[in-house]
Amino acid sequence: MYSTTTIFPLLRFAFLLLLLPLMISCSSLPEHVEKQPSFALNDYQQTAVARVLADVSAKHPQQSGFFLVDNGADAFTARIAMTGLAEKTLDLQYYIWEADATGRLLSDNVIRAAARGVRVRVLLDDNNLHDRDQMLAVLDALPNVSIRIFNPFANRNFHMADFLGDLERVNHRMHNKTMVIDNALAVVGGRNIGDHYFSVSQESNFRDLDVLTAGPVVRKVSEQFDYFWNGSWSIPISALVELPSEDEQQQLLRQMRARISQDHYPYPLSSNYADLLNQLQRISARLQWGDCQFIWDDPANVAEGKIVNALYQQLQHVQHSLLIEAAYFVLGERARAEVKRLHQAGVSIRVLTNSLVTNDVLAAHAGHANHRQELLENGVSLYELRPDALEKRPKIVSLKSRAALHTKAMVFDNSTVYIGSFNLDPRSGFINTETVLAINNAELAQQLTAFMDDGVKPENSYHVVIGADGDLQWHTIEQGQDVRYDSDPHSSAWQRFMVGMLQLLPFEHQL
Repeated sequence: MYSTTTIFPLLRFAFLLLLLPLMISCSSLPEHVEKQPSFALNDYQQTAVARVLADVSAKHPQQSGFFLVDNGADAFTARIAMTGLAEKTLDLQYYIWEADATGRLLSDNVIRAAARGVRVRVLLDDNNLHDRDQMLAVLDALPNVSIRIFNPFANRNFHMADFLGDLERVNHRMHNKTMVIDNALAVVGGRNIGDHYFSVSQESNFRDLDVLTAGPVVRKVSEQFDYFWNGSWSIPISALVELPSEDEQQQLLRQMRARISQDHYPYPLSSNYADLLNQLQRISARLQWGDCQFIWDDPANVAEGKIVNALYQQLQHVQHSLLIEAAYFVLGERARAEVKRLHQAGVSIRVLTNSLVTNDVLAAHAGHANHRQELLENGVSLYELRPDALEKRPKIVSLKSRAALHTKAMVFDNSTVYIGSFNLDPRSGFINTETVLAINNAELAQQLTAFMDDGVKPENSYHVVIGADGDLQWHTIEQGQDVRYDSDPHSSAWQRFMVGMLQLLPFEHQL
């Protein structure tokens, strides 16, 4: 006999199924949306940030400067500092912006920048916004703030209706992560906005990577932002939802700031303008300079795989080594053939990706697991992250916090690096839009290699090998002892069963 706790969800699901045809037929996007075109700042040279960077930039004509941000707390500090340094414009483009401690705190600092007269543009993908339309509409209504939604769902309350009725459109998401101030300084990389990305979560924190960049490539990042912002894929939130009443607006803002006062963000943050300029001056002296391409997907033709094609071109020149760190590692047939070619050419390939227990998407792990044996047979040194990885673990965060991998980076022959939002999987290749910085600088490559070397240490990862019996084994060191596992370490029988079932389904091209 079914209990009430079982029956009620079933009844709700049945009711939704009955309503689904009506929801699909009655929900549509606005046909004629008025939106004012806007573009990146032209006279960026006149801003304080550009003046701070001017002297060092002059020593590296036509080149761009880069600073690796491999620590979560530093990554958030940099973003808050950028909101304080912004003088004219602030552009933010993200796939995820969580309504948690760091999400609220960054929102509040963005509001404060707008109150100083900074023009703020925020472009968000709609896939993870859920029930936050009202708050976004309130923020959008503030002076100097504009919020647009990329490829929005027509049904604001039930996204699944769009997936069922308009899959070809809504399946394409904007996975980009960029932030630009005054068209003079940008941060690009793998981090979204949320506690998990900035070493704040008590439950799980991502190993991730960003690049703070200055010079000509910043203008390329801004050109990309303008293209997305002004394109037909981006709709003002004001055209999608009704603005709450004035009283409701004030109440929502009060609630947000009340939550911020209770959040107690654990790391020090400075709002003193002079201090921020001095910090920027110190960082500018540590920038690595080199030639760079900013590669990004056009949402009008994402299936052409622009980043994939650039990657294959880069691989044609690799002679010695390829280091990869990717949250999702699902290689298609062509990519696996390229791995085999590189191995036969004597190129060493090392990969760090998520293990079953650190992967936040079981289907992605299933796609990865499908090809582990083949990759190992073709010479790949494969490592998977441990959930108790100690690398960069902040002392402030609970030691019970589980580690997970979110980095997307590659090093080619110790001289060229790729860093961005691009995972090595079909979804990043041909379905979602992505961004990548392709940087030629040996010192930066050395710094990134050191970061990646830490990730594959035994205390941080499992080394996956083919055992004497032909089956996979996972090697690591625990409490000073060599340990070997014959199945995905620390995973449950249920997790392994689910992955096995997912491996049988023909949807790897969607992962």
